[in-house]
Amino acid sequence: MRMFKSATSWAIFAAILIALPAAGFTAGGAHQDRAVPAARDAYVAGDGFKLAGYVDKIRGHALEPYVAFWRLKLRLEDAAPDELRHFLSVNAGTALAEQLRRDWLLFLGKNGQWELFREEHPALVKTDPDVACYALQERWRRQDKSVFAEIRSLWKIPRKLPEGCAPVVDALLQSGELTAQDMRDRFRLLVRGNLMAEARQLVQCLPADQAPSAIQIDKAAGAPAGFLERSDAMLKTAAWRELAIVALTSLARSDLQRAVGFWDGRLRERFPREDQQYVWAMLATHAARRHLPEALDWFTQAGEIPLADEQLAWRARISLRQENWPELKNTIARMSPAERHEPSWTYWLGRSLCALGAREEGRALFGRIAGGHHFYGRLAAEELEMPLEIPPKAATPTRGEIAEVAARGGMKRALALYRLDLRKEAVTEWLWTVRTMDDRSLLAAAELARRNKIWDRAINTADRTVNEHNFTLRYLVPYRDVLSRHARSRKLDEPLVFGLVRQESRFIADARSSAGAVGLMQLMPETARRVARKIGMKGFHPSRLIRPEVNAALGTFYLRQVLDEFKSSPVLAAAAYNAGPGRARKWCDTKSIEGAIYVETIPFAETRQYVKKVLADAVYYAAVSGREPHSLKSLLGTIEGFTAIKNGSK
Repeated sequence: MRMFKSATSWAIFAAILIALPAAGFTAGGAHQDRAVPAARDAYVAGDGFKLAGYVDKIRGHALEPYVAFWRLKLRLEDAAPDELRHFLSVNAGTALAEQLRRDWLLFLGKNGQWELFREEHPALVKTDPDVACYALQERWRRQDKSVFAEIRSLWKIPRKLPEGCAPVVDALLQSGELTAQDMRDRFRLLVRGNLMAEARQLVQCLPADQAPSAIQIDKAAGAPAGFLERSDAMLKTAAWRELAIVALTSLARSDLQRAVGFWDGRLRERFPREDQQYVWAMLATHAARRHLPEALDWFTQAGEIPLADEQLAWRARISLRQENWPELKNTIARMSPAERHEPSWTYWLGRSLCALGAREEGRALFGRIAGGHHFYGRLAAEELEMPLEIPPKAATPTRGEIAEVAARGGMKRALALYRLDLRKEAVTEWLWTVRTMDDRSLLAAAELARRNKIWDRAINTADRTVNEHNFTLRYLVPYRDVLSRHARSRKLDEPLVFGLVRQESRFIADARSSAGAVGLMQLMPETARRVARKIGMKGFHPSRLIRPEVNAALGTFYLRQVLDEFKSSPVLAAAAYNAGPGRARKWCDTKSIEGAIYVETIPFAETRQYVKKVLADAVYYAAVSGREPHSLKSLLGTIEGFTAIKNGSK
C-alpha cells in the first residue's frame, strides 16, 4: 500500500472514507451513537440535568455541538450573553449557530433588550418573519419612520402579524397613518382567510360605531344562515353590515348558493356600492373555485374594485374553463408584476395572445420560459415545437471533489444525523450546507447522498444546479427493479410510476406523511388493507408498508385501479391518487376540456402542483431512460365531460 506523503493527503483519504456508503465508518463509535438520540430525548423532555450527563459521553463525536446547543436552548433565558456568544463564535457559520441566534434574537426582542438585539441581528443569515418584526420595532424605537412602509406591506398579507410588529402598528394607528378603512380592509382580509381569532382582535381597533363585538363576530361566522335571516332590521349601521359580510363569507364556504340567495335577494340593496362590489368579488372567487360558470358574471359585478392576486388567479382560471381568451388576457394584466411573471401566467398569457391573433407576441412569451425544466417550461417548448433535450451530463465528480464536500463540518453532521435516523435535524444541516454551493459542489453532494442511499437529498441537491447538470441524479430510480416489475405486471407506464413515487416519497421507503400515508407510494393504511384483500396478499399488516416490495405491489394496483376508473387519463389518475377519485371526478366539466386547463383549475393548490410535477417528471423519466420522450401535451390529453367520465367508471 502506498504511504501518504502529507497530512493533507491523509485528510483527503479520510474524507473519502466518509463519502463511501460503508456503515462501519462512524464518528465516535457505537456507544456514542447511542448516546446522541438519548441526549436528544432528554432535551425534548426538558431535562437539563439528564442532558448534562451526556456531555462527556459524546465528547469528540461529530454531533458533540448538538449537546451544547440543546443545553443552551433549555436555559436560553438565563444564559449570559458571553456564553451564547462563545457558542456562536465556536460554531460560526453553522446551522446550529443560525438557529441559536434566531431564538436569542426572539428572546431579546420580546424582552426589549435592544442594544444586544441591534448587535446580533446583522449576523442572522436567513430572513425570519418573527425576528424581522422585532427588527422593525428596534428601528422604530430609534425614530426610523421608514419602517412604516414595510409594516403596511405586511398589513396586506392574510396571516397573523408577528408579535414584534404590534407596537409599530399601534403607533401607526395613533398617528393616523393606518386609517379606519385600512383596518376594515385587513379585517375583511382575515375573515376571507378564515383567520377569525386575528379578526376578532383587530376589530377592537375600529371606530366604536363601526366595530362589531367579538361575540357578534362569532355568532355571524358560526351560524351564518341564522344570523342573516335575523339581520334585516339591523343593517342600518356599519357594524351590522360588516357582520353581515362576515356571515356571507362564512356561509359561502359551505353553501355558496344559499349565500348568493341571501345576498341577491334582499341584502344587497342595503349596502353602499363599494361594499356590494366587495361581496360580489368574494362570492365570485368561491364560485370560480367550484367551476361555476356564473363566476365571471359576478366578477363583472365587482367592477374595477382592486382584487388580490389570489382572486385574480381564480378569475383567470374560470376564464380558462370557459376559454374566454379576452377576459383571461385582461385579468392577467391586472395581476401584480411578481404574479404576472410566474411561468403559469406567462404561458397562459401567451396562449391567450395566440388565440386572439397576436401570434408573434404569444410565441415571444413562450420563449421566455421554454428553457425551464418544469411543467410550463415544457408546455411552452412544445408550443414552439422544440424537442426535449436533456442537458449534457456534467463530468462525474472526482474522488477529490466528493471528499472535499464530505469533509465539510455541516455535511459530516448531516450524515451522522441520517445514520442515527434524526431526519429532521439531518435535513436542516444538509440544506444549510448546500445553500451556497456551486454546481460542481452540488453535484458532488448529490453523489455523496446517492452513495449513502439518502435518495431525497440526492434528487433535491442535483435539482439545484444552474449550469452543470446530471439528470440521472435528478431523476434517480432507487428500487427500479421492484417498481418496474410491478408496473409491467399492472400494464402501467413506468415513467409515470417513477414520477408519482418521486413526488410522493422521493423514494424514501419508510416515509410517513402527517396524514398517515406510508412508504414509497404513500398509501393510507386503510387503502392498503382494502387493496391487499383484493389482490389476495397474505398476512398483510400496515407495518409492512415500509417494505418496497409490499408497497409497490399495493400502490401499483391502486394506480391501475384509478387509471381504469378514469379511462386511462394520467391527469385524472394523478389527481385521484392525491385527492381522491370523488374530487377528481367532481372537478371535471360538463363538456370536454383541455387537460392543461383541467390541471390549472384544480381547486386544491397542493393537488394542482402535485399533478403538474408528476406529469412533468414522467416526461423527464422517459427521456432520461433513453426512451422516445413523451409529449407533455399528449399525456395531458383531453378531459372528457363529467357524464362521460361517470359512465366510463361504471
